[in-house]
Amino acid sequence: MASLLLRGIPLLRLRLGTRLLAPQRQSICSTTTYEPTQPDENVISEDKTGSTVSSMKDPPVYNRWNDPDYRKWKDKEKEILRDIQPIMFLTKEIIHSDRYMDGERLTAEDEGFVVEKLLAYHPHSEDKIGCGLDSIMVDRHPQYRNTRCLFVVRTDGGWTDFSYRKCLRAYIQDKYPSYAEGFIQEHLKRGSG
Repeated sequence: MASLLLRGIPLLRLRLGTRLLAPQRQSICSTTTYEPTQPDENVISEDKTGSTVSSMKDPPVYNRWNDPDYRKWKDKEKEILRDIQPIMFLTKEIIHSDRYMDGERLTAEDEGFVVEKLLAYHPHSEDKIGCGLDSIMVDRHPQYRNTRCLFVVRTDGGWTDFSYRKCLRAYIQDKYPSYAEGFIQEHLKRGSG
């Protein structure tokens, strides 16, 4: 093994030597010299005492951050996220964890949460509840068997699924009407996790 390494050293030295001794090549594209159109932003000059002073141009200012409307939007976006993240977290935990088996009814505490924070805001909640709400359950979607979702179980024994994303969108539109459209576009697009 050591002999292999020692055999490679002269080749390495030869490669390094040729790079050090080889003339600098000019790119085909750089037949003309580049001359900046603006003065150099980093200036080295001498002050009155004769010492060298290096000054840099101020860091770039992003006008968007200084725009009060944009700052207001970012602040409101954080507020909305703080508001809905616990709702989304618990909903996803209910649906996707092994906390509930397929077809299992939610506990009273989780059911109250889902009804209050989600189902109450669904655009068609009255149609979903129909003759009356018996319970909320988690089960596989009848058409998309790999997808688990929430179902309303009615007092007459019928049941229907509902989208928690539709509920969240309606919740945001109700509570934050001025910012809802932008927030939904950015954070609740179809397929975003």
